[in-house]
Amino acid sequence: MLPACCCGETLPGGGLMCSSALRRYSETSPTVYYKGSNSTHMVVLRIRNVHKRKYALICLCIIGFIIYQYKSLPAKRWRMSRKVGLSANTSQFTLEGETFRIIGGSVHYFRVPRAYWRDRLLKMKACGINTLTTYVPWSLHQPEDGVFNFHTQLDLEAYINLAAEIGLWVILRPGPYISAELDLGGLPSWLLRDSRMRLRTTYPGFTQAVNTYFNKLIPKVVPLQFKNGGPIIAVQVENEYGSFAKDQGYMLFIKEALMSRGISELLITSDFHSTLKFGGVDGAIRSVKLQKLNQRDVQELTALQPNSPSLVMEYWPGGFDVWGDLHHVLPPEDMVSTMREILRRGMSVNMYMFHGGSSFGFLSGALADPSYRALVPSYDYDAPLSEAGEYTPKYHLLRDLLSRYSMEGDSLPDPPALHYRETYEPAIMYQHLPLWDALSFAEGPFKSPKPLNMENLPANNGNGQSYGYTLYDTSISSGGVLKSCDHVRDRALVFVDRRYIGLLKRQNQELAVPDGEGQRTLSLLVENCGRVHRGRHLDKQQKGLVGDVLLNDIPLRDFTIYSLDMKPSFIDSLYQAPWKSLPENPTFPGFFMGRLFAYGYPSDTFVKLPGWEKGVVFINGLNLGRYWSIGPQQALYLPGPFLNSGINQVLVFEEQEGDYRVQFEDTADLGMAAEIQ
Repeated sequence: MLPACCCGETLPGGGLMCSSALRRYSETSPTVYYKGSNSTHMVVLRIRNVHKRKYALICLCIIGFIIYQYKSLPAKRWRMSRKVGLSANTSQFTLEGETFRIIGGSVHYFRVPRAYWRDRLLKMKACGINTLTTYVPWSLHQPEDGVFNFHTQLDLEAYINLAAEIGLWVILRPGPYISAELDLGGLPSWLLRDSRMRLRTTYPGFTQAVNTYFNKLIPKVVPLQFKNGGPIIAVQVENEYGSFAKDQGYMLFIKEALMSRGISELLITSDFHSTLKFGGVDGAIRSVKLQKLNQRDVQELTALQPNSPSLVMEYWPGGFDVWGDLHHVLPPEDMVSTMREILRRGMSVNMYMFHGGSSFGFLSGALADPSYRALVPSYDYDAPLSEAGEYTPKYHLLRDLLSRYSMEGDSLPDPPALHYRETYEPAIMYQHLPLWDALSFAEGPFKSPKPLNMENLPANNGNGQSYGYTLYDTSISSGGVLKSCDHVRDRALVFVDRRYIGLLKRQNQELAVPDGEGQRTLSLLVENCGRVHRGRHLDKQQKGLVGDVLLNDIPLRDFTIYSLDMKPSFIDSLYQAPWKSLPENPTFPGFFMGRLFAYGYPSDTFVKLPGWEKGVVFINGLNLGRYWSIGPQQALYLPGPFLNSGINQVLVFEEQEGDYRVQFEDTADLGMAAEIQ
């Protein structure tokens, strides 16, 4: 059938041609014969030469496209063979036999909205970075035993392929333990249901779980290795094991678990300089983590592997923050000075973080030493790219420095334009739901004669509760002294007949319970503020009530327990709850609902809650994270892709006190800053 043209003139056989095309067709084409009067036509067209010319033109277009792609790619990368990969057999890395310096930057796909992946990686490329590094969080990819998620925000393959498309190599850090300042260091909490669990060892319960996870994860990344045509040039074995080092056979197990499933690129281990000698494994090059470069760091690394290249696997341009402290920053001149010295020495380096992003939801970890301190949701890290992807003075200084080390000798790409940020009208809370009226939508209730920690609750298909709050109800017949015995993990709001009487926490383990008549209900709303992400006590990170609580030295018994993990399914179900118009004196704890109006294409903004005390913010059912008046963080980053054009639901869970207005401003507020010493 001949193609249709604009004027719609019909040729026999059903084709349409305009008059001018028809004249050209009659001059160059053979005779057309017709047969039959019953609307059946036989068309014989001698157009072989025309077809040949058409096919030749298509072939030329394909060849031209291939040549264009060839010209647009760096010559070395295009012509490079894929047999040897990254090698560490001399004092400098080589990639397929040619000297190669790793200039890396860390950006975690799980901390950046997928809609912004390309933006952040293009900004990285424009800064002179040649290698992307990322951790892989087991806890997110396997939230329940036997349940895996590698889709949408967690599509690791798409992220690695995007890095390749942009022109970045990749160093993958699949753990299974990653730290990354995540709850339990990125290990899934359901592992703690085993009372004998020994994390990061060859304990069978742990190695079996690792094998199951790696059976799903590793086949996804094997085709993306360098020798298979992909961007992955190296893979890290575990993380910081030298500071843990409880099992001599563990690192060998992880190494073999990777290699037996097809990992064939260069293997790396990474440790602090003081624990370098305890964290390695034969067949993997050692690397160091640091913030200030001194001769001792270099000497210890060189002494352990004298004929190998030196790699700073993590250079920290800033740091993370904890609740109740200050916002930690490193002066830009200190950062560029250290980076300049690392490069001057001929070392390879990875900046952790180049862009930190956000620990949305309840992902943040905690510190154990010298005392328990939970991390804030922002993972800004005082990095060259801010939490919202904005350029900082560090970015421009770093770009100027790295422009002198461009492997291809070309000028760096122009940095992409910034996304617009907007101040929206405040959301006025107009409906209220007391926590007690939301319990029918929670998972449970579960009955237990003794306290059960959240991991051992029969919730989430037998996987226990991972995050959020757990409510414990029991009956009492008298007042007296309530003692937590250090079994509250991590904070407990205490109520008698739903009236707040006080707080139990690690630093406050006793509380007076007022006298009363008859049987009363004692309630403890226990919050998991975040499991420790580093240290030798990972096995002891159960949350909720982890042992007996005493009233007048007698253990409390017969609990009714509600799981309040604040998952999206729970938040969505609350829209069916019996909400009421906001009263003058609302009940706490409680949920508050308002609306944010975003007209046109939604922009990034920052959620600020002056006058509120402590709680969690949800936008369109998505958990942005915790807020807490003690700071330092005073605003939660709200990416534009999380918003709808038009009406957006704003839900706030507040523990104790609220202002009933939620503000949206165009600037971040990470709190009062203090320089890292």
